[in-house]
Amino acid sequence: MGDLSCFLSQNAVKAENEKFVASKRFIGQKNKPVEWEIKAITSKEDESLRKECTKRVQVTGKKGQYTQETDYNLYLGKLAAECTVYPNLNDKGLQDSYQVMGSDALLKAMLTAGEYAGYLERIQQVNGFDTTLEEQVEEAKTNRWRRYGSQHCLLLPPQASQMAT
Repeated sequence: MGDLSCFLSQNAVKAENEKFVASKRFIGQKNKPVEWEIKAITSKEDESLRKECTKRVQVTGKKGQYTQETDYNLYLGKLAAECTVYPNLNDKGLQDSYQVMGSDALLKAMLTAGEYAGYLERIQQVNGFDTTLEEQVEEAKTNRWRRYGSQHCLLLPPQASQMAT
């Protein structure tokens, strides 16, 4: 077994917030569009959001049988609201100006349909939902070793990269 110190929390590279122009309609200083700030959330936070958006429904024609359904539109709205650092979507004054309650409702009120779709796409990219397993394997093949602190860590075991080819 190798050295596990590269997996310690203090040695993990932290995900950095990203800036994104969600709409050209919000103009700031120097007449330039305002950049929004987006953060990635943890898997635990994502799981909590998914649970909030999942309900138990009866299977049609099967008495006593139930399945779980996730409302993905609701989930993506909550995900986008949770990942938005700036503007502060929980600001009461901002919500009042759009006559809505809740950060996800505010986001939908602030952005046009196309802007909202683009923003959701960017949110998913920031959280790593934009790449396929094949793309991740290919990236790992070209850059298998990374330096974290004073340690070199292997990103993908050789047998996994051979299985993918």
